Amino acid sequence: MQEQLTDSAPSACRLCGSTRLRSVLDLGATPPCESFLTSDELDRPESTYPLHLRLCEQCLLLQIPALITPDETFTDYAYFSSYSDSWVEHARSYVQQAEDRLGLTGDSFVVEVASNDGYLLQHFLGSVPCLGIEPSVNVGAAARDRGVPTRTDFLDEQVAAQVRREHGPADLVVANNVYAHIPDLLGFTRALRGLVADDGTVSIEVHHALNLVRYAQFDTIYHEHFQYYTLLSATRALATAGLAVVDAEFIPTHGGSLRIWARPAPVSGEPSDAVARILAVEQEAGLHDPAGYDALATRTAAIRQDLLRFLLDAARDGLRVAGYGAPGKGNTLLNYCGIRPDLLAYTVDRNPYKHGRFTPGTRIPIYPPEYLDADRPDLVLVMPWNLRTELTSSLAHVAQWGGRLVFALPELTVLDPSGSSDPSGQVDMARTTGVQA
Repeated sequence: MQEQLTDSAPSACRLCGSTRLRSVLDLGATPPCESFLTSDELDRPESTYPLHLRLCEQCLLLQIPALITPDETFTDYAYFSSYSDSWVEHARSYVQQAEDRLGLTGDSFVVEVASNDGYLLQHFLGSVPCLGIEPSVNVGAAARDRGVPTRTDFLDEQVAAQVRREHGPADLVVANNVYAHIPDLLGFTRALRGLVADDGTVSIEVHHALNLVRYAQFDTIYHEHFQYYTLLSATRALATAGLAVVDAEFIPTHGGSLRIWARPAPVSGEPSDAVARILAVEQEAGLHDPAGYDALATRTAAIRQDLLRFLLDAARDGLRVAGYGAPGKGNTLLNYCGIRPDLLAYTVDRNPYKHGRFTPGTRIPIYPPEYLDADRPDLVLVMPWNLRTELTSSLAHVAQWGGRLVFALPELTVLDPSGSSDPSGQVDMARTTGVQA
């Protein structure tokens, strides 16, 4: 059912300017997902903002209103990419692929936008000159500490022009997991074109809206993600600055992403067969028609109900439940489901920045991972479900005290980390606790 826009709703699509915006999923009002609280902030009010996903019926760009600015989120940022071993390996593999694909050498130049702590560019060091552009002061400092040249700035057209004057055009511009984070989509796309050489390449990774809709990955929606792409909508966005998609591929990161290769239109040539195949998959899934997005709200509500029912049953049966990870997606999950310390006693995270802090909105304490081993909870809710293989392996020792791992998405699953699973989400309470239920 199409929403009747009100004065509080966004007035126009940020890609094409259409006012035909259709409600897809309303997650209520939540704090920004990276605004972790210190102990002396617990008695202070928190700012919350609507988290309402809409679809432009004209260009089919999924988007939320730009209610917070990037400088509110990214100036001092809590996310460090290098705390995920699998993510660093993903970056290393990508660098090898890019070098082979594009023939990059010591005479080439690579720029990464939103380069975080140097997790990716570190793999170019010693072989290809590179530069990171990272807005977060603390994260950029970590990159420089590991030897990655990094400029502290938000990319815009002026910064792109200055980088080009100082360093020359880039043979490769990497914009992985940032194209969703920009409210000025048209200006940012022009800045990408300003960085890249006239015969160069832009590489973008984005979470694929196909998986967002198909598997109700609603926790990937948060205020710093302003838009959510299909290959069709990404192609339309890049075209506004004269960039043409030449190739695309499915990749498994973030629960299913797209890697898009684009070049300036005059040198782009015909796109690969993979582009047509992915567009066909999207069309078959109904995502090239507004009605194809309507089931997301129903699927999302079902996930919330299943998780809450499970946690309430665990509390009734006296089981202790803790969390693993404090990612942005986890905070969308916790706030939308209304999960607080009575259902999730605490969570742990590898990032020291978060230790001693509390999750925004739900005020769940965050401890180092060692706390989990000392406490030995019965159930561990793993919030970065996209790292399931990595974390199931690293948390295998939870089985030593009879603990189980719980994943809320794509469906409620309870795992014995020693190897067996119960996809239905029904847990054997006697086996979990070691006593007869």
